[in-house]
Amino acid sequence: MVATADNGTIYNFRYRHGVDEKRRVQLPMKWRPLDPATEFTLTLWPKPEQGPCLRVLPRSQFDKLLADIEARPGTDPNKGFLKRYLGSWSTQVTLDKTGRICIPEELAKKAGIEPNVEVMLVGLMNLIEIWSSDRFAKLSAVEDEQAPGAFQGLE
Repeated sequence: MVATADNGTIYNFRYRHGVDEKRRVQLPMKWRPLDPATEFTLTLWPKPEQGPCLRVLPRSQFDKLLADIEARPGTDPNKGFLKRYLGSWSTQVTLDKTGRICIPEELAKKAGIEPNVEVMLVGLMNLIEIWSSDRFAKLSAVEDEQAPGAFQGLE
């Protein structure tokens, strides 16, 4: 079974979209929720090799992430760090009338996303990643090498 978003949406494929001068990026029509008031959590997500990207999580996925963190033992030093990191590097966003989300300036800078450039929106089945084009190119090169081994055992 494929994990889906709250409304049953599967976020798949990748799309190149422009970021306007106000750091707004449009979600593909098939990824937009039926209810325009639906909130997503936009968070900075570290990627050691390429640099951070942004993750767009539907409520169910953000709740699952928080539950996974809370399930860690109190002695886990990463538990407090993760709560602090996600608390300080995430925000709730909704789509505007034309299906765009606005990326806060600090998150955009950390993710290497500049106004008036193109970004890659990548579906991860149950959530979305937003990548600066140059960081996504680095990721793609790594994934091209990983793909043959990662698919072993799948039919």
